[in-house]
Formats: sequence, C-alpha cells, structure tokens
Amino acid sequence: MTIAIPRIKNAESDNFFLIAGPCAIEGEQMAFDIAGKVNEICTRLSIPYVFKGSYRKANRSKRDSFTGIGDEKALNILKAVGDHFDIPVTTDIHTDAEAAMAAAYVDILQIPAFLCRQTSLLVAAAQTGKVVNIKKGQFVSPEAMRFAMEKVQEEGNQNVILTERGTTFGYQDLIVDFRGLPAMQSFGATVVLDCTHSLQQPNQSSGVTGGRPALIETIARAGIAVGADGLFIETHPRPSEAKSDGANMLPLDRLEGLLERLVRIREAIG
Repeated sequence: MTIAIPRIKNAESDNFFLIAGPCAIEGEQMAFDIAGKVNEICTRLSIPYVFKGSYRKANRSKRDSFTGIGDEKALNILKAVGDHFDIPVTTDIHTDAEAAMAAAYVDILQIPAFLCRQTSLLVAAAQTGKVVNIKKGQFVSPEAMRFAMEKVQEEGNQNVILTERGTTFGYQDLIVDFRGLPAMQSFGATVVLDCTHSLQQPNQSSGVTGGRPALIETIARAGIAVGADGLFIETHPRPSEAKSDGANMLPLDRLEGLLERLVRIREAIG
C-alpha cells in the first residue's frame, strides 16, 4: 500500500488491504456488528481494514428503491464506527457539494464508477484533502483512468486509489479484465479490485440488479494472484434481507475463511 490512509492499522503489513462493509448503512447496530466482526478478523490476519457503507444510494434502478435512512443519521453512524474501532471509514459521494459534507465524517471519499469522469466532482473531492477512491467506469479503459487520477493529483492531493469493478459485457453482465490491474499500477496507482460489484448483473427486467455471489472467491483469488493492492467486498449477515445490492454481497459468516485463503495466496506469490 503506497498511499497514506489515516487510522489504518497494520499499514506495514505485506498483506493486501480490505475495504468491506454493507452496501448501505441500514442502522447503527447492523453497522457496528459488521465492522466489529470484520475488524476482529483483519486484526488477527494483519490485514489493514477500512469500513465501507453508503450513507445514501443515488444510482437506483427504480425510483422506489431504498436510498437510505437519512444523510445526517447515516454519516453520524459512519463516524461513530470509525471512532469506536479506531479504523478508517469510507462512503461514496455523488455531487460536488457532498464532498465537503461527507469529508467531515469519513477518511476516504469514494467516487462512483458512473461519475469517474466528472471533473468537478473529482476536484471537489481532492480539495477536501481526504483519500479519494475512484471506481473505474464500466465504460472506461484502465489506461484512461490515468486522467481521472491526475485530476485529483493536480489539486495537490496524491492519495488516490483506483478501483476495478468490471466492464460492461452486453446489456446485463460485467466482466473483469485482470490485465487492467497491472495497467493501472503501471502509472503509479494504488489499485483495488471490487470483488462484489464486478459480479453484478445490472439492468434486469425486474428492475432489481442481480449478481453471481458464488464467484466472489474466484474473483478475489485471481485479484490477489495478479497483485491487487487491496480488495473491496460488500458483506452482510443476511444478504437476502439487505436493503441494497443483496444479490451480489458475501454472507458475513463466509468472510473469515475467504480472507484466510487469500492471505495464503498472497504469501505464496511473495
């Protein structure tokens, strides 16, 4: 890990780092339960850990889809999780004005894939001084993400993460081109592989995004094998009951075994 993330533990570890949590903040107890369990696992395995949760979902298939429990309430939960466990937290932002607002609560600002070319949003995020995690658009080449990264760096903020989350493959599927990870690393980026959103099946006729969670481990193993700096995994105690993206989240009780196996792969490749 070449960037400086505030409050990150085990930063000197040779392991990949992990960004993990629920898709959306559904309530305080749920957030604390997930963060506590993942933090415990990552501490034992010496994996640097960042808790993730969206304070609001802006990109929804249908107008009546769940969007959040209220901005201030969700952001306060994120801050409380970070303070209680002394770990960094992250959330996604959607407009320029949200950058400064969310920055008061979190350590990393996430730029959604559909907005990765939105110059004013990238600049606003950069100007907060927070770490900026830019998700690669499903329609953007890995090489083109250099320009998104430079928009942040040109504001004097060098702490940028680029996250691979799949490329559109037809109307209702995504595919991960693992060549993209070293391609983005070649211009100095810290690169994360999003193992759950990469398995989405968007634009379903039902209006609810589908997914292939059985392949999360396959994607994660491949990402570590090709040298990803970090992994992004959305997890929930009961994905079928999650209010957002349940179709492609990892059940929380399966995370520990997966991370143990991934650590061994990391050790094996040196």
